[in-house]
Amino acid sequence: MELFGYLGALLIGLVLGLTGGGGSMLTVPVLTYLLHINPVTATAYSLFIVGTTSIFGAVHNYQKKLVDVKNGFIFAIPSFVGVYLTRKFLVPLLPDVIFQNTSFTLSKGSFLMILFAIIMLLASYSMLKSKKETTETKDTSLILLLFQTFFIGILIGFVGAGGGFLIIPTLVLFAHLSMKKAIGTSLFVISMNSLIGFLGDVQNLSIDWKFLLGFTFISIIGIFLGSYLSKYINDKQLKKGFAYFVLGMAIFILFKELF
Repeated sequence: MELFGYLGALLIGLVLGLTGGGGSMLTVPVLTYLLHINPVTATAYSLFIVGTTSIFGAVHNYQKKLVDVKNGFIFAIPSFVGVYLTRKFLVPLLPDVIFQNTSFTLSKGSFLMILFAIIMLLASYSMLKSKKETTETKDTSLILLLFQTFFIGILIGFVGAGGGFLIIPTLVLFAHLSMKKAIGTSLFVISMNSLIGFLGDVQNLSIDWKFLLGFTFISIIGIFLGSYLSKYINDKQLKKGFAYFVLGMAIFILFKELF
């Protein structure tokens, strides 16, 4: 299982390079189900792995002029504030047992994984909506957008995700970026969200730095491979493939946690 876990690290980077998101959707399940790391710790590790890996991807995409820095900061600032506050204050407040009766117990770890899957389902739906449905949001105000990205930050903080599966649909639908530019900009936003969110965990967890840095290094190799392969895939294929990938991972996590 450990070997599959490290192969998963390579796949995490590959997915980030191809889609600008989705790395955390692999990171948390790989750490939890293959390497048997506690879900709360796994969500913290995920922030570091995905954030560090995304820095390399963002720089590579910036060199190709595929990062919209202005929109990146508009999305990043309110969202990373939400991530940091959630990891620092809200996650530690969650009880170890969220709900319990004679036939069912919902632990803190399972709650976070189920929340993760539900958010993924909603994100995949937003990406699969028809063009007619998605073009109705053109006049979204800046204040509403800032509030939305702050809320996205809170969600990201709870599930330990980089947030690409939420950020990319928002960049495509509201900032009207092409899929490839949304991917590059998403990596820029993810790197800030994730690493600042991880700072909120440093005092709350005992971190195995040797494991974390080794896993992250393999993931960085994967993101360069994914960035190289992405130039052979068009926007429409990427958008559809990304949406179905998110949907598949959501169903898998729900099945693991509920059955």
